[in-house]
Amino acid sequence: MTRYSGEQLREGAVAFFGALGFDRRADGVSPRRLPDWTRPQLPQPMDVMARMPSGVRLAFETDSRRIALDVQTTKMVTPPQAPRPVAFDLVVDGVVASVDVTERGNTILLDRRDPTKFELVRGAAHTVEFKGLAAGIKRCEVWLPQNAFVEIRALALDDGSTLAPVPAPRQKRWTHYGSSISHCMEALQPTGTWPAVASRLAGWHLTSFGFGGQCHLDQFAARTIRDVGADLITIKTGINVINMDSMRERVFMPALHGFLDTIREKQPTTPIVVISPIFCPSAEKRPGPTVPNEQGKFVTLPGHDEIRAGCLSLERVREIIASVVAVRRERGEPLEYVDGLSLFGAADAADLPDDLHPSPAGYARMGERFARHVLAQR
Repeated sequence: MTRYSGEQLREGAVAFFGALGFDRRADGVSPRRLPDWTRPQLPQPMDVMARMPSGVRLAFETDSRRIALDVQTTKMVTPPQAPRPVAFDLVVDGVVASVDVTERGNTILLDRRDPTKFELVRGAAHTVEFKGLAAGIKRCEVWLPQNAFVEIRALALDDGSTLAPVPAPRQKRWTHYGSSISHCMEALQPTGTWPAVASRLAGWHLTSFGFGGQCHLDQFAARTIRDVGADLITIKTGINVINMDSMRERVFMPALHGFLDTIREKQPTTPIVVISPIFCPSAEKRPGPTVPNEQGKFVTLPGHDEIRAGCLSLERVREIIASVVAVRRERGEPLEYVDGLSLFGAADAADLPDDLHPSPAGYARMGERFARHVLAQR
């Protein structure tokens, strides 16, 4: 087989959709979802999530009957939870043609009581292989796993076959910003995240900025979104503001305004949809922080009422987001509000296994609802 190194891929042998930077290593390259200029500004937990390629795919045309990708993956797990398998999806001419699932690669074991402590268990690099593909030129996208770091070492094709990068498809461009509920590490495969489900159903070209544990309306994220051309921008925020107790009402409202103002510096007429949080039983009426209990269920910690003034619950966050959108719409801004409960509400709670993150079926339903009620209407 003919091999192309990771550096050759980065230099243009294929197109990388959803990646705005790379970590360059001795044996390969690792895509990042934020540009290099953001590196000095990223808190360490944010840097971790930017390195997980949720929504990132390699796009190319080839007549090869086989596609093999040499990779080293690194997944994260918090014992006693079992590690989730790492999946790669091959999409050929718009159809998911094959899925390669592996449990190999490195594993980072996190300390449940102190996430800053971890142990790295090294594993072997491996080859992701898709065989028996149809003859002739075909458009291929290899969707990288949403729940692991991925170092790409080489792409191998049949000897004598062609390889050419492809331009972004002639689809409407959708940029989405969100939290772990948009990162979707719990999905079974990369095309199973709800933004991927929605974009594929509605025929939109996705750039995903869903970052687990993040989405605190950081200005580096706003500037990145501002600089990425889009036909639609969606912002799904609020849950981690409560989970980490990172903002109170005094800060949250102007932070959301400021985030939108930054995007508008270069995209004054792009439609923006702001989505409030989905259902989370423990935080609907109570402020955070929110942590997993011994059973792995997320619960809000009890606090002291005398210092709770201005703390946020999900119900209050939804009210604030709706009010921000309403105020700006009155001034003629192309802005819409979507209640997150319309995507995943109390009636869906059976698909909320840890009382915070949807199950794979829950993510699929979110994607189907969003495609039908938002993307398909444009």
